[in-house]
Amino acid sequence: MNRLSTAQLLTMSATITLLAGCNVQTTKPDAPIAQASLSSPKVLVEHKDPSPHGSGNVTSDVTEKDKRDQLQIANKPDDVAVLVNKQNKLPANYTPSDLVEPNVPFIFKEKEERRLMRKEAAKALEELFNAARKDGIDLAGVSGYRSFDSQKSLFTYYISVQGEETARQYSAEPGHSEHQTGLAMDVSDTKGTCAAEDCFADTPHAKWLDKHAPEYGFIIRYPKGKEAITGYNYEPWHIRYVGTDIARTIQREGITLEEYHQRKTELTKK
Repeated sequence: MNRLSTAQLLTMSATITLLAGCNVQTTKPDAPIAQASLSSPKVLVEHKDPSPHGSGNVTSDVTEKDKRDQLQIANKPDDVAVLVNKQNKLPANYTPSDLVEPNVPFIFKEKEERRLMRKEAAKALEELFNAARKDGIDLAGVSGYRSFDSQKSLFTYYISVQGEETARQYSAEPGHSEHQTGLAMDVSDTKGTCAAEDCFADTPHAKWLDKHAPEYGFIIRYPKGKEAITGYNYEPWHIRYVGTDIARTIQREGITLEEYHQRKTELTKK
């Protein structure tokens, strides 16, 4: 699969803005940059079942439609631990009621919705950025909240330029994006070096986040080696707020949010 360069993302940004009928005054995002991780496409591991309830292996005759027919809808979308992935979606028209702009640097100047996070997560992000700065690590936001409509425009656009099969490998369907929860933020250094690109993994910023993010309630949502479970490639720049207790548990046990929920479900059945 062809990777998208930063230049391509910027070009596609203007196109999406026109397609979505959005502008900075209406706070609609520059969608491809809001999903900046597209420069390093998310790819499902073939013949793996990313469902937290699956065994990890599926037969080749299980189609994407089969998986979509087994969707679960989050009954507590405002829970900071809500699970949103290819099998679990947010309710129709869900919008967080407490979106605010965290007081942190961003790699762009526009006043757009991708600056926003839910209030609790925004405060935690400020604390995380301040702690990183004290350690000589200057972080900046790349992409936070994204509405259902913005994700729909983005997803539709990628299908139009790369086909549905390819688009589904790295772009979430509307309602399935963590960014819509207001609890996720893609980050980079303040210069945007390796922003949402594989090379970010080798930076001091990624290493600092991997070690310290849970202290502030964040996890690396798509960790390396867990692609078959999360359904996505390793994304060291995509941090997700779940609260300090859950974040520390996930870090300590080396598990994903999917595995955390699976274990919690199993415990309640005992």
